[in-house]
Amino acid sequence: MSHFEFVVIGSGQAGTPLAAALAKAGRKTALVERQHVGGTCLNEGCTPTKTMIASGRIAYLARRAANYGVNTGPVSIDMERVRQRKRDIVASFVGGSERRIETAGVELIRGEAAFAAAGAQAGHALEVHLNAGGSRQITAGTVIINTGARPSLPELPGLEAAGVNGGVPYLDSTSIMELDHVPEHLLIIGGGYIGLEFGQLFRRFGSRVTIVQRGRQLLAREDEDVGEAVLEIMRQDGIEVLLESAALSAGHGPSGSI
Repeated sequence: MSHFEFVVIGSGQAGTPLAAALAKAGRKTALVERQHVGGTCLNEGCTPTKTMIASGRIAYLARRAANYGVNTGPVSIDMERVRQRKRDIVASFVGGSERRIETAGVELIRGEAAFAAAGAQAGHALEVHLNAGGSRQITAGTVIINTGARPSLPELPGLEAAGVNGGVPYLDSTSIMELDHVPEHLLIIGGGYIGLEFGQLFRRFGSRVTIVQRGRQLLAREDEDVGEAVLEIMRQDGIEVLLESAALSAGHGPSGSI
């Protein structure tokens, strides 16, 4: 059993720099990460979305180029190339984070941590189920939890992952970035900033986009004038926005459409 002064569970935007700072200060530190170094922001949030949005903006400008006297011809989207560019940039950022962890002297343990029986005089006891197989027992004087977040699924009858049991397949904020094609019609449930971000992105790629928002304005936590301004921008982009509307169920239409 290994003992550390500090164990940080989760290598997100807080956990990674904290673990590095502790190690550089001479404290024996371990960082436990179940899935990928860098957490949501680097892998599924800020970095990949802004990378794809940059591609969307190029498509938007190219389509408007003639207004400025620049003729580009028809615009087409290579989603496989957009996706690969996103993957490459994410891999570069994650690799940099991993090198900083190693340089700082942090022991990176890849697996899922859970509290175990009391560690007696050693402190808190943890069992880590290693990604490579097996498990490892460690103890720590202090345990810091930085486990992040993941998309949640609305309680909507008819939704099924990958369309199992005859249900309707769906995308979330992670899986939508792995599409290898531009959807003909994208229906987004929820008018928060993540839904709007993807709605505008895929509209600029060429999809027909509909946003269904339960409340009376987009971005419900913002001031009303902000919501109105964003609504106008969405509609100028050709996005259909349905306010004070709620999805009741999901199913297949007569022609196989959703």
